[in-house]
Amino acid sequence: MQINQNSRATQLVDRFGRKVEYIRLSVTDRCDFRCVYCMAEEMQFLPRSEVLSLEELYLVARAFVELGVNKIRLTGGEPLVRRGILTLVEQLGQLPAELLITTNGSQLSGMAADLKRLGVDRLNISLDSLQPDKFKRLTRTGRLEQVLAGIDAAIAAGFKRIKLNAVVLKGRNDDEVLDLIAFARHKGVDITFIEEMPLGAITEHDRAEMYCSSDELLEMISAEYALIDSDEKTGGPSRYYRMADSDSRVGFISPHSHNFCSECNRVRMTVEGRLLLCLGNEHSMDLRRVVREHPNDIEVLKQHLIQAMELKPEQHHFDLADETPQIVRFMNMTGG
Repeated sequence: MQINQNSRATQLVDRFGRKVEYIRLSVTDRCDFRCVYCMAEEMQFLPRSEVLSLEELYLVARAFVELGVNKIRLTGGEPLVRRGILTLVEQLGQLPAELLITTNGSQLSGMAADLKRLGVDRLNISLDSLQPDKFKRLTRTGRLEQVLAGIDAAIAAGFKRIKLNAVVLKGRNDDEVLDLIAFARHKGVDITFIEEMPLGAITEHDRAEMYCSSDELLEMISAEYALIDSDEKTGGPSRYYRMADSDSRVGFISPHSHNFCSECNRVRMTVEGRLLLCLGNEHSMDLRRVVREHPNDIEVLKQHLIQAMELKPEQHHFDLADETPQIVRFMNMTGG
C-alpha cells in the first residue's frame, strides 16, 4: 500500500524535544525458551482474542512510518514462532523503513533465507553462553546447537549486519565474555553485552547479586583487546567500540550504569497493543482499543500516536536494591 507522503512531514516529538524514529513492535508474548532473566519458568500467555492480528500490527507499523519512523524492529517473546510471521515480514519489508528482528535464533535454520528475501535488513540474535549445559540452564528449554546452526544460516543469507546479544550475569556467564567476543570475531559479526533489566518478579536469582556492569566488562575486555571508542550509532542504545584487527564491533547497553534516556528515540508496542513510551515506566496508551473501535482508519490511529508523545517520560529509574521490581511485566510482555 502506498505511503501518504504528506503525512510523513509530521514528526513524533515528545515534550523534551526528542524525535521518535524507531518502533519496537512485539508480535507475540510466546517463546520456545524460558530465559531466566526474561520470564518465569511457568508462564501464562495471552489468549488469542487479546493479541493484535497481523493486519492490525501492519496498520500500526504503517501509521508510525507515515509519521516519520524509519526503523521497525520485530520482537517478542520469540517473533519467529508467531504463526504467519513471514506474511507480516513481507508487508513490512515494502515500507520505506529499515526492518530488523531480534530473535533467540531457534528458527533461523529454516527461516533466515526467507527473512532476507522478504526485506529484513539486520538481525540481533541472543547468545548468552557457548557451553551447552550452561546455555540450557540459562534458557531452561534451549539447545545451543540449534542456535549456532541458526547463526550460521543467518550469516549465509547475507544480512547487512548481524549482532549477537548477551545478557551478562555475575557468577553465571561473566566468565565467557572473552570467549563470546572470540566467537563473534571468528564469525565476522558484532556483539553487544547487556546489563540485566529489572522487569518482572523472578525467584531464580537475586538481580542485585548477579548484576554485572558495563564498566566491569569494559575493563575485562580491554585487558585482552585494544578497544577503540566509536561514535557509531545504529538507532538503538548501544555504545560501540572497534578493534583494529577485526570488523566486529563490541557494544554495551547499560540501562543502570550509563542511563541513555536523554537520547531515547524509540517506543515499544506490546502484542496486545499497549504502546509503551518508556522501557522502565508504565506510561502507555491502549492502541488495541483504537484499532478495534476504528478499524482500518489510519488517520485516527496517527492522531493517537501524536497525542501519545505527551506521555513519554524524561527518563527511567531502575533500583537494583529494591526487592520488589518497579515494573511487574516480564520482558517477553514488554518486547525484547
